[in-house]
Amino acid sequence: EVQLVESGGGLVQAGGSLRLSCAASGFTFDDYSIAWFRQAPGKEREGVSCISGSGGGTYYANSVKGRFTVSSDNAEKTVYLQMNSLKPEDTAVYYCAAAEESDIDSYDYTDPNEYDYWGQGTQVTVSS
Repeated sequence: EVQLVESGGGLVQAGGSLRLSCAASGFTFDDYSIAWFRQAPGKEREGVSCISGSGGGTYYANSVKGRFTVSSDNAEKTVYLQMNSLKPEDTAVYYCAAAEESDIDSYDYTDPNEYDYWGQGTQVTVSS
């Protein structure tokens, strides 16, 4: 059974940090790219960051570049999103998703339709 389980969300003040985790199971981790999306109330789901299963490439949305860092531990089949200098506009439910694409340059990582599996989401709230 394929599972993606996010954790690490919470309430933090502006300027603070959080680290999200996405634990994967049930598929060959190296053959997939893992992305982080977020969705705020009344807004569309937004691609935040992506990393290839081999750890060879990463992408970031302009809104988080320089503040967020994505990384993976392939042995643990876990992807992390380190979020620093958080802003109130980062408040959203954060989801991880897996696409059966080992090369993140081969598809549009911001398109939710490209992903085969999704986690249940974890709430991140940044207070001003």
